[in-house]
Amino acid sequence: MGDRDELRKGETPWKKLSKQELEHQYTPSRWVVRLGAEEALRTYSQTGNEATKEARATRRSLLDVRYGDGEVEKLDIYFPEKVSEALPFCVFLHGGNWQSGSKDASAFMVNPLTAQGVTVVVVGYAIAPKGTLDQMVDQVARSLVFVQKQYPRNEGIYLCGHSAGAHLAAMMLLANWTKHGVTPNLKGFFLVSGIYDLEPIMHTSVNDPLLLTLEDARRNSPQRLLEVGLMQPVDPDCHILVIVGHHDSPEFHRQSREFYQTLCRAGWKSSFKGVHDVDHFEIIWKLTQPDYVLTQVGRASLHHGQHGSCYSPDTQGDLGRRGAQWNHRAGFLASRRLGDLTIGIECCPTCFLYFTSLRNSPR
Repeated sequence: MGDRDELRKGETPWKKLSKQELEHQYTPSRWVVRLGAEEALRTYSQTGNEATKEARATRRSLLDVRYGDGEVEKLDIYFPEKVSEALPFCVFLHGGNWQSGSKDASAFMVNPLTAQGVTVVVVGYAIAPKGTLDQMVDQVARSLVFVQKQYPRNEGIYLCGHSAGAHLAAMMLLANWTKHGVTPNLKGFFLVSGIYDLEPIMHTSVNDPLLLTLEDARRNSPQRLLEVGLMQPVDPDCHILVIVGHHDSPEFHRQSREFYQTLCRAGWKSSFKGVHDVDHFEIIWKLTQPDYVLTQVGRASLHHGQHGSCYSPDTQGDLGRRGAQWNHRAGFLASRRLGDLTIGIECCPTCFLYFTSLRNSPR
């Protein structure tokens, strides 16, 4: 029996969908609400190109730094005005269905974050069909090891990934750092509109260049690996934010919610958030805007002794309708009321992945 026939067995929600329905669910451009599909993709690409051009022109940087011998095993490092090794580092992994995108058009968050004292690293990896998924996962791991070795005094590495990049970032929760000889100082994960179970995409055109087998999909699905192993956090202070856009497809919402729930069961310090009124592309390109709610992840909080916890995703509401306010005394996020709902994210002591109040939001 072939891989695809085997996957059709069982009662998992996605298995009840037809091939056409799966294609629709896993094609983000079909879910945009303000622009046509082609225009949304064009705007996303143009915004990334412009943000990268501006970042390279206005920020101190080291470009095309090699972290390996492969053709695309390079990263760009953008520094804040006051350069120091003892800074938080935000490492960004671009999306593109593992088959498009580039570090050279993905500096969305560089200017807003460097302005707040954060060093930003944008990683290149070998997309399909030249690169396999196993290679991509290994490249991301080695890029983090490189950053840790180059800047051993960092105040924490915070890994942010969008879409396919969120999947690759999530795989770092399961990385075997022993074989690399160094453990990166990972303090936070920021997973934006990701896919954490790869089996459904075997039935879509996404898999045409990836050529995933069932074994490949399962070996590279953090959702499945965590369910099987319920791997305990290496660092109890590491906090994971699982984010999904309001207008992402139902399958993207299901995947994000189920991954968050699995993280909680495994004991990871996790939170789940929906960002109000953004689609799969707006959720990331708006990071170029200093007052965008997801851009407000700025500087490190050095408070100690606080403990994060899991919150029910059903009681948190959507981000973006109102800002959330960082409470420096308590070390947690206390939001304003959202109708009958209140957002609360309790963050780890040194995590800079928190949402501060919007500068222009009403008090």
